[in-house]
Amino acid sequence: MTATLAIKIFTAEEARQKTEALSAILIDVVEGGDSIGFMAPLSSEKAGRFWINIADAVAAGERILLVAELDQQPVGTVQVVLNLPENQPHRADISKMLVHRKARKQGIGGALLQAAEAAARKAGRTLLVLDTASDDAERLYRRNQWTPVGKIPGYALFPDGRPCATLVFYKII
Repeated sequence: MTATLAIKIFTAEEARQKTEALSAILIDVVEGGDSIGFMAPLSSEKAGRFWINIADAVAAGERILLVAELDQQPVGTVQVVLNLPENQPHRADISKMLVHRKARKQGIGGALLQAAEAAARKAGRTLLVLDTASDDAERLYRRNQWTPVGKIPGYALFPDGRPCATLVFYKII
């Protein structure tokens, strides 16, 4: 039997209700070694606070939170950051593309990315920007016609403390 994939735009209330499941994704991605702004080990309390802050930003209209669900269970997320300086009303950032390791290589990242682009377009944005330190994500963005701008060495740290470079991309939609 094939699992059913759905990409949903979560309300702030849905994000609050699913904080535990969203936290499990975040913790798994950090444990997997991805550089996404957190150091290992990531506690469930810290992950939960992160998602409550995201829910608050969704409620304020500052972010759009998209969640990938397999058989109604969250397995991935991405955010469209709308709260940018007033001289950038045409732009949004794509942030925190997270897919649980058990759900990778199933097209979920691509589905999330396409849904994020559509949500940004609906919000009136025409230029998207993101950065990644992941080779897998880099391939995903290139396949989806994102343009690499350049790599910044030593930009951040992997969860284990090793420095990593990040590659910046943009896409006009």
